[in-house]
Amino acid sequence: MTTTGTLPRRVLILGLGHAGRTLALRLESLGVAVEGSVRDPAVAPDDGLVRHRLHAGHAPDAALLAAVARADAVLGSVPPDVDGDPALRLLAPALQASSALRWVGYLSSTAVYGDRDGGWIDEHSRADATGTTATQRLLAEAQWRALAHGRGIDSAVFRLPGLYGRGRNALVRLARGNARHIVRPGLVFNRLHVEDLAEALIAAMRRPSRDALYLPADDEPAPPQDVLACAARLGGFTMPPAQAWDDPALDPALRRFHASNKRIDSRGTREALQWQPRFRTYREGLADAWAAGDGIALPR
Repeated sequence: MTTTGTLPRRVLILGLGHAGRTLALRLESLGVAVEGSVRDPAVAPDDGLVRHRLHAGHAPDAALLAAVARADAVLGSVPPDVDGDPALRLLAPALQASSALRWVGYLSSTAVYGDRDGGWIDEHSRADATGTTATQRLLAEAQWRALAHGRGIDSAVFRLPGLYGRGRNALVRLARGNARHIVRPGLVFNRLHVEDLAEALIAAMRRPSRDALYLPADDEPAPPQDVLACAARLGGFTMPPAQAWDDPALDPALRRFHASNKRIDSRGTREALQWQPRFRTYREGLADAWAAGDGIALPR
């Protein structure tokens, strides 16, 4: 990979979930050979992507090790555990031995930043959250950076807000009847459309650099109830009853999620990558999902 904007020839994505699959399909449309890993290829979508089995308890097979050996870019998107990145632990020897590898990336989370009481964070902000999620994410980030440093190759960490897109959004939750209307006065947070994430990742691959850190996000930090109300108007749904974020009956994980209030300043990321989100706010993203049929074909 060079700084001239050339994409890698072969990319391996560890964890073909929502984000990984969206990126893989976009890369393939650009002529890049893509392989990925999942827990069980037998239950994966029939979309033509090459998937290898990877999860704890099963040693990487020869096909996956061969995919590692030929990839010049590897992206980690597997959720961390108490010991960091489980995919990296399984594949570290193969990644360290690969002569083809030139770039590694890791999908992390803005959960590494503590509550800012509605204030802004950017690439220069201190990752000061101390909860379990933040600790595990930071450990995984450090492990990927250590691999890159040891190999003398380029790397990038992407600290992401909540992702959404077609098939995964408030319209779908409302249609399925499992949307939650949780209110914390003054709470806002950013989002990122999964297709915008894919374009940001591609931009980073075209502009490799050492130890890069990116915070891609949309333009409008907004209250979650505003997003839900927008989806309800689009689909003609009734808003679920409001529930206070600190209600003891609420799941502790949801209470923790709503306890952190911050806005993401992504100007540095946009400048570095020469990237702009196509879905600049949740309104454009939900309108696209509605036009694609989200919330229509599902039972109401």
